[in-house]
Amino acid sequence: MGERPAVSEYGSVDPAPASHEDDMLQMKSVLLDDSARMFERMRVVFKFRNIRTVESCLALCEAFTTDSALLRHELAYVLGQMQMDEALPALIDRLSDVSEHVMVRHEAAEALGAIGNLLAQPVLEKYLSDPFVEVSESCEVALDLLDWVAKSSISEH
Repeated sequence: MGERPAVSEYGSVDPAPASHEDDMLQMKSVLLDDSARMFERMRVVFKFRNIRTVESCLALCEAFTTDSALLRHELAYVLGQMQMDEALPALIDRLSDVSEHVMVRHEAAEALGAIGNLLAQPVLEKYLSDPFVEVSESCEVALDLLDWVAKSSISEH
């Protein structure tokens, strides 16, 4: 029997282990290559998440240009885990693009809530009545999370 996937520092079991590559340009090249194997691209996603720098966050945001809805969904998920404000514009763009796959939009909404920045509130409110229930319910959850984060930060002071 093989090795079991490890739980990440974010508490998730990732669908691929983080890449061992250290060359940021090489990793970005793989991530942006729609002809590369999805497993290798996912490994880069988790490596960039684990690095958690502005540069790695922006590389993940740039990859929203990929043809793969699966990868775009995973990008939104890890950006929510990273909780970096630098991801807000890309996530707002994904949620606001009504031609985007519904599962990418749903994950972008949840990531916006996880980041906890109130700048996301107006766009989340805008899509509370989205025709796709996956999107509208995700916006509702994200707004509740934003509210919870705001109240938590007040009680800490």
